Amino acid sequence: MKRRRSESSSVSVLISLAILMVIWEGAVRVFSIPAFLLPPPTLIFAEIVKNHRILLIHAQATLSVILTGFLCSAVIGIPLAFAISFSGFFRRTVYPMIVFSQLIPKIALAPIFVIWFGFGFLPKVLIAFLVSFFGVVIQSIVGFTSLRPEAVRVAQSMGANTFDLFRKVRLPHALPNIFAGLKLAIASASIGAIVGEFIASQQGLGYLVLIANAELNTPLSFAGMLLLSLMGVGLYFIVETAERFFTGWHVSQRLGNA
Repeated sequence: MKRRRSESSSVSVLISLAILMVIWEGAVRVFSIPAFLLPPPTLIFAEIVKNHRILLIHAQATLSVILTGFLCSAVIGIPLAFAISFSGFFRRTVYPMIVFSQLIPKIALAPIFVIWFGFGFLPKVLIAFLVSFFGVVIQSIVGFTSLRPEAVRVAQSMGANTFDLFRKVRLPHALPNIFAGLKLAIASASIGAIVGEFIASQQGLGYLVLIANAELNTPLSFAGMLLLSLMGVGLYFIVETAERFFTGWHVSQRLGNA
């Protein structure tokens, strides 16, 4: 039953996209919009076929930045959220600095990172990490701190030690919120990677879009943006699939499959 619902949802998405493409194509042709202003989908797809090799090379560079920034935000953000949730010292010292870091425009940091680290891989990853990090921390804190004390006392009364309490009670309870943060993070990391490539890169889809715009090659620019969007959607659904696997017992997943 769940598989049928998933297949039905996928078909609905494909039908909606097909209708959108038909409307887009028709509007461009009916109103005679020049291709350098708004290329029709057929021209964009033709550009993808024509330049598929260079698009794939730049897509691989962007994908590596997105995944690295996302993984760093998860590996650092979740343990830090746990420390902030249960340590007064971290809550008073580290948490305000994390909030303060979000008030700084990330696009303003990119030129500074270029000065410090050059036009390599690291500046782009730092931007992707900083953009995606906050959502993971905040959502994980909510997950860890929303556990009712009664559940903790019941587990302790049954002989659960600190590690058992974390593994069997705190972490399962926090997983839905953690995955909510991870889904925000994968989307934010995609945006951060492109911002970094606009300013501090010589490769990647963001760099390719920037060059295509400078050359007024709008179809190639749209091809790069379309490929980036598809990549972001794919990564998002991978995280969502992992969420369903690890939190299938949660009420949100049961309601989603109802």
